[in-house]
Amino acid sequence: MKNLQITTALIAMIIAIGFTPGVTGQSLTGKQIIEKVYNRPAGDDQTSDLTMTLINKSGAQRVRVIKQFTKDLGDVEKSIMFFVSPADVKNTSFMSWTYDSDQNDDQWIYLPALKKTKRISSDSKSDYFMGSDFTYDDLGDRKLEDDTHKLLREETLDGKECYVVESVSKDEDYMYFKTLVWVDKSNFIGVQKEFYDEDEDLLKILTIKEVEEISGIWVITNSEMKNVQKTHRTTMVLSNVQINTGMSASKFTERIMMRGM
Repeated sequence: MKNLQITTALIAMIIAIGFTPGVTGQSLTGKQIIEKVYNRPAGDDQTSDLTMTLINKSGAQRVRVIKQFTKDLGDVEKSIMFFVSPADVKNTSFMSWTYDSDQNDDQWIYLPALKKTKRISSDSKSDYFMGSDFTYDDLGDRKLEDDTHKLLREETLDGKECYVVESVSKDEDYMYFKTLVWVDKSNFIGVQKEFYDEDEDLLKILTIKEVEEISGIWVITNSEMKNVQKTHRTTMVLSNVQINTGMSASKFTERIMMRGM
């Protein structure tokens, strides 16, 4: 899948690694740089444990443990996550299908207290997911052609020579007016991304803290999303990452969401 958003399987879907052959570094445009980021190898399927920590402005933490799975079926990528703990969110599940076509992504959440699965409507995409700093829109797909991409400059960030690319939404009603992403010139891994709201004010900053090569695939294993307007942070730490396990496509259904792992 070629997107710059977050999927439930890996934070790597928001700023990750990719390579588009046949384009030299000196001739890169903003769009070509983002294409390199989109077109990253990710394997046919992945499974991992995710520790999500919510941190408020006073430093108080809420920790959530999640098991997540993803599978690339060619024209659609399907992801599902199951909340393992704590007790107040245990057995909650979330599923997302993102498409290579222009079709909008499909998302569902299962709430055990209600014993029902709810489809996430387009009007709810700007809502924050389970108290985190990620919206449902962040957890879905973002197509390359949805934005206008411009290379602003090249600069050093944390010792890495980076391209800085501005992506401005073509949809005036989109929740983010624009984003800025810092892409490491040496390997085309995004190392930081800023999100600007509809008033063009800085809203959130995503920082990539650790990247590991697992089974020949670069995986972002430690990241943090900070909401600078609310002084709230969400960290994401992946562990027990397994790639190309041969998982069945039958795992990604509403019935499995309700049944659990």
